[in-house]
Amino acid sequence: MPVSSVPPPSASVSWPVAVTRMLLMLLLTLSVVVACTDSTAPRSDRRVSSAPSPDPRSDPRPHTEPEPDPRPDADPGPRPRTVSLLVSGDVLLHAKTWRTARADARRRGERGFDFGPMLAGVAPAVRAADLAVCHLETPLAPARGPFADYPAFSVPPQVVPGLRGAGFDACTTASNHSLDRGAAGLARTLGTLDAQGMRHDGTARSPREQQRPLLLDAGDATVAVLSYTFGTNGIALPAGEPWAVSLIDPGRIVREAAAARRGGADIVVVAVHAGTEYMTAPDDYQTAVVDAITRSPDIDIVYGHHAHVPQPIDLVHGTWVAYGLGNFVAGQQTAAPRTYRGVSVQFELTAQPSRQGGGFAVSDIAYLPTMITGDDPSRPTTRVFDVPAALDDPQTPARLRADLRATLADVVADVLSRGAGSADPGVDVHLLRR
Repeated sequence: MPVSSVPPPSASVSWPVAVTRMLLMLLLTLSVVVACTDSTAPRSDRRVSSAPSPDPRSDPRPHTEPEPDPRPDADPGPRPRTVSLLVSGDVLLHAKTWRTARADARRRGERGFDFGPMLAGVAPAVRAADLAVCHLETPLAPARGPFADYPAFSVPPQVVPGLRGAGFDACTTASNHSLDRGAAGLARTLGTLDAQGMRHDGTARSPREQQRPLLLDAGDATVAVLSYTFGTNGIALPAGEPWAVSLIDPGRIVREAAAARRGGADIVVVAVHAGTEYMTAPDDYQTAVVDAITRSPDIDIVYGHHAHVPQPIDLVHGTWVAYGLGNFVAGQQTAAPRTYRGVSVQFELTAQPSRQGGGFAVSDIAYLPTMITGDDPSRPTTRVFDVPAALDDPQTPARLRADLRATLADVVADVLSRGAGSADPGVDVHLLRR
């Protein structure tokens, strides 16, 4: 019988050895369990995923910020209502202006007159206002003429669509030239404005038209614009028609402003055609009229034209006054260079719900110096420039830059000559820039 050299385990292992093996196996099992346990897991809410965590920079899902705490004291409330009103100076058309308008129409292959290119430089500033008002100083002729220059004007009616295209909503019409072409010319002018959708005030075809205030919708407010002139160059008012042209009378202006307020105007603006021509300082007549009418609580703004040069902005009895806006577009035969400089003024008015009686108050004034280029008979190119924008534009010809800089300096000096910049700390008076 073969004999094995290895005895069976039971025969060769004693009980102490068996116990030692069992203890070693137990220790081994415990070490494996401990090694498999993640000692960094926070608590039982930890999630385990076999997929790698996404890089937040490459996660296509939008990141959502937590909602802010809607505390009552964090609510700014409704924004106050504001209205911007831009007013400009004399639209005083001389032959050189309509010579350019005819040439511009021909460049487009058209007949007649095109005033659009002449006004294109200032159009963006005009259109930006909630409401823009021009001053049409001269009577309008029939579409095909005849046309006439100074002293008894009769100018192309095609200027009206040009003004509308530039952004103007209304024109004042009371001036010393209102009756240059008699009652017929006055009626034709107003009929042309009506046909083009251009609102107007200052002259009238009936007592009812004169008594009805011009009320304009400016979005958040209704604005009344009232227009008056010092006279009509010695031309008598048409017989039996004392209402044809609104003449300056401080008592009448105050009464009509109050009537406009009762008629629904939130803001009342008065345009006064007066002053000494070519003088940058207001004369005694202007200041006397302004002194009288600015005492009225119903008048919010007063502005003027007729001097053909820019005049100062001032604060009189708490009412802002722009004494004279100069020429907006003209071609006067004068050596006075300031007649080719004007200023358009944009008033911002803000509702005053906390003030007794409510209403609106001027909260910002921005003034825009403008410049009219001279006319070259060989190539008519009269243009009206937004001076700050033209100086900022690298395309502006170098030959114009000296005149533009001089215009800017002179208009700023004229406008601020009565201290408008510091008259009211709550109202910023500054250049209008686009």
